[in-house]
Amino acid sequence: MHDPAFFQDIMDSELKKIQLHDTPTELYDPIRYMLALGGKRLRPSLVLMGTELFGGHYMEAISPALGIEVFHNFTLMHDDIMDKAPLRRSQPTVHTKWNQEIAILSGDTMFVKSCELMMQVKDDVLRNVMSLFYKTAVEVCEGQQLDMNYETKTQATLEEYIHMITLKTAVLVGCSLKTGAIIAGADEHDRDHLYEFGKNIGVAFQLHDDILDVYGDEQKFGKQTGGDIIANKKTFLLLKALEVAGTEELKELKRWLAMKEFDKRKKVEAVKDIFSSLHVRSAAEKKMDEHFQLAIQSLNRVNVSEERKMALRIFSEKLMVREC
Repeated sequence: MHDPAFFQDIMDSELKKIQLHDTPTELYDPIRYMLALGGKRLRPSLVLMGTELFGGHYMEAISPALGIEVFHNFTLMHDDIMDKAPLRRSQPTVHTKWNQEIAILSGDTMFVKSCELMMQVKDDVLRNVMSLFYKTAVEVCEGQQLDMNYETKTQATLEEYIHMITLKTAVLVGCSLKTGAIIAGADEHDRDHLYEFGKNIGVAFQLHDDILDVYGDEQKFGKQTGGDIIANKKTFLLLKALEVAGTEELKELKRWLAMKEFDKRKKVEAVKDIFSSLHVRSAAEKKMDEHFQLAIQSLNRVNVSEERKMALRIFSEKLMVREC
């Protein structure tokens, strides 16, 4: 079994080979720009790892792996519009560099291209691959809508938050692995166990992201910390704080949440102090570990040798030890 770094290099190379029309340039240049921004290529690498896990050759899964990555970048392009985000991976977002109308249409074209790439599999697995992909695509959209709903919703439960990140983030991780398993001819039970492994790793990954956004080292994390606090984003940490806060702590937390103008550094430090007093970081880490353990249990049920599963074990452990 190859490791994710091996497949990341392959995907970076293969993405450059995707055939796009030359004109109209306003439609296709933003797609090329978006795909060239980089990234970990996590999801397409998992497609290839899922194929190898069951004895298939990763080259059989290159096109659907590309399809997963193009779809993922399409969702990022549209998310940036909805979030009014100026930057993506330290570069101007597509709607900032061009305009919103171009970003919408280029994103739509990316989705069509992702479907075209996903369909380039053997006929005997085509229906299962596409059914899973379409189901996942709808779930990702549902998750994004729920996330937007939470921006104006006065209250949200921790269970609702876990459901939202499962749809918005985790199901595509599960889909990636299961797609690879389908291509390799794995039986239904093994496919499902691998999907549950990926889904729970996806939830744990997002919870870890929530923690790193508040407590991470900016140099190691790769982006400014405290962004979720500044934006009043309803992460697990904030929702847990609202759930367990006493009268005075709740009053102070809501005061910061209600502020329209504030010093960003002071807000981040004040909210972090409240989080620390309520021990919400340890609660988030506990929930993260719960999903990590669920993932490992599902991986243990996959009926292949431990030697073949080792690359996925190492991969999942590395995701959980990104430095703070």
